Amino acid sequence: MMTKTRVLIVDDSALMRGLLSAMINGVADLEVVGAAPDAQTARELIKTLNPDVLTLDVHMPGMDGLEFLDRLMRLRPMPVVMVSSYTNATSETTLKALELGAVDFIGKPRTDAAQTMELYAEELAEKIRAARTARVRGRSFPHSTSSVPPAQRTVPVSTSSHAPAGMASGSGKIIFLGASTGGTEAIKEFLLGIPANCPPILIVQHMPETFTSSFARRLDGLCAPRVIEAQGNERVEAGTVYIAPGHSHMLIRRTGAGLVTELSAAEPVNRHRPSVDVLFDSAAQVVGRQAIGVILTGMGKDGAQGMLRMRQAGAKTFGQDEASCVVYGMPREAFLIGAVEEQCALDDMARRVIAAVPR
Repeated sequence: MMTKTRVLIVDDSALMRGLLSAMINGVADLEVVGAAPDAQTARELIKTLNPDVLTLDVHMPGMDGLEFLDRLMRLRPMPVVMVSSYTNATSETTLKALELGAVDFIGKPRTDAAQTMELYAEELAEKIRAARTARVRGRSFPHSTSSVPPAQRTVPVSTSSHAPAGMASGSGKIIFLGASTGGTEAIKEFLLGIPANCPPILIVQHMPETFTSSFARRLDGLCAPRVIEAQGNERVEAGTVYIAPGHSHMLIRRTGAGLVTELSAAEPVNRHRPSVDVLFDSAAQVVGRQAIGVILTGMGKDGAQGMLRMRQAGAKTFGQDEASCVVYGMPREAFLIGAVEEQCALDDMARRVIAAVPR
């Protein structure tokens, strides 16, 4: 007998509760055990039904999704997938939800086309399955720094345990990083250990286009290097982190003036655009042994083959270990095919990567 993943839906819209229920119950290995219109009802249903995964609306009357999530992760940590509309305002809130401990998020379904709904149902099912097996870390402290505006935060000063003071930003090395589920917080933790005079860093995080600019701004307010959303044709410079926009693949290209970013609206690769494989392939072809590859937590296998080609081209490659991943999917695939030269915990990743940069 197959054990079904038991899902509780929390959404103030009866239409949305019905729609999500129909999609989830239409998948053989998932079942909806309850649906709640507000946080109070959700709390009672969690106690009585003990679901495996929660889908949670970002905006709800009374106690909103963020406040409910914050309390849940301190009192009864469990896998949560946020359901949000794809707007710039909601993207900030959703990033806070991931910081508070949500495993992943998905947009509200668009009811304009049957094919769109079918693809949405597949994606929702995938995210719920990944959430069930994800490592959920509870919160023991009162509230996250996510409510503090970036301007009021102190940019961390890199310590000797993280960043060698004599590091040469002109080493010619370039860091290429890919992540997916759990990646927003993993990338943040990695960059907090990176000094301002770092080599250029190019990042693909699987994320919709309305989210990547908010993500870049958020990181820029927290980390020592400058963090921007790539626009294409920027010169690749030390001390700068380039986040691939959610609508395009990002590559690196060599010109007469030096290395620049390049954006491409080509078809999705591994069902993703931006794709980690596309970035890593360009790193292997254009940068070769001067590249450093990093693959962090994420569902699926995007980036594994690209990282293998990077390693074959002489690049140094790192993969996040299973114990520190939210979802050990992408790093596992890369490790299994021999693409990962060094595997390490997330909290040691920045130090190990920086140690690979000549002084």
